[in-house]
Amino acid sequence: MIDNIIFTANTVAPVFLIIALGFFLKKINIINEQFVAITSKFVFNASLPALIFMKLYNIDLNKVIDVTQIFYILAGTLIIYFLVWIISIPFIKDGRDLSVFVQGAYRSNYAIVGLAIISNLFGDAGLGKASIILAFILPLYNILAVVILTVPLRKVRKQNIKGTFTEIMYNPLIIAVLISLPFSVFEIQIPSMIKSSGNFLADVALPLALVGIGGSLNIENIKKASGLAFTSSAIKLIGLPLVLTIGAYLAGFRNMDLGIMFVLFSCPTAIVSFIMAEAMGANSRLAGNIVVISTIGSVITISAAIIFLRSVNLI
Repeated sequence: MIDNIIFTANTVAPVFLIIALGFFLKKINIINEQFVAITSKFVFNASLPALIFMKLYNIDLNKVIDVTQIFYILAGTLIIYFLVWIISIPFIKDGRDLSVFVQGAYRSNYAIVGLAIISNLFGDAGLGKASIILAFILPLYNILAVVILTVPLRKVRKQNIKGTFTEIMYNPLIIAVLISLPFSVFEIQIPSMIKSSGNFLADVALPLALVGIGGSLNIENIKKASGLAFTSSAIKLIGLPLVLTIGAYLAGFRNMDLGIMFVLFSCPTAIVSFIMAEAMGANSRLAGNIVVISTIGSVITISAAIIFLRSVNLI
């Protein structure tokens, strides 16, 4: 048990310590909101795509792509999404609250927090497989977010479906996966100078993104958080990973596969959920509260779950 606790601390603590560093640096005014905004754009459009490309470039896709695993993840996400939506309707009358509540309950910060934890847990092999999954789950997250942020608010007519589809297709992370595929499949070599530059760019992706998460957190919001924020966060951190991870185990997934799926399901709510809520007229304050609560709470829930899963030799 002690070994598992130490292993988990070494795996999870570095991720959240960097987030805490970002929060501290913001508090003492070394970084500000402009820094967070600029670095977030840089990570999303440059360094994170470079990370995904370099990891997929170096792996054998035939050993990485698991259609059954991808299908389970997509189906599980859809089931939880509609289940939470349907059950919440009688209790949450305001569409602005309902849309944010549902989005907070299903949308994981997998691209940043998830990849960082998976990298510490399973190394490059796990990160490569996790990147393939990212290419499938990101479009689904975006499509479901558009639906839940329009239907309860009755703004379907105003939603530019073509624009939304274009935004999804031009997502830099998805483009990075698509570009990397022929290089990996046909074992196309790239010049060492380009490879070194790509690795340098990739190395700053996760640390810089984690600092940005910390810099964007507002702990004061917790004092003003409503029961909806805590309930949505509880579903995201406990309900969703518990149900879908047990389901994955019963479906036969083990070891690294099960671990990657658990991390995906258990990550805190993505910060982009706040951005979308604000842009589409939903309750952005509630969205921000969910992000803060789930991010802080995930330190405990993810750590406890990894200790348990390792104790019973499942990952």
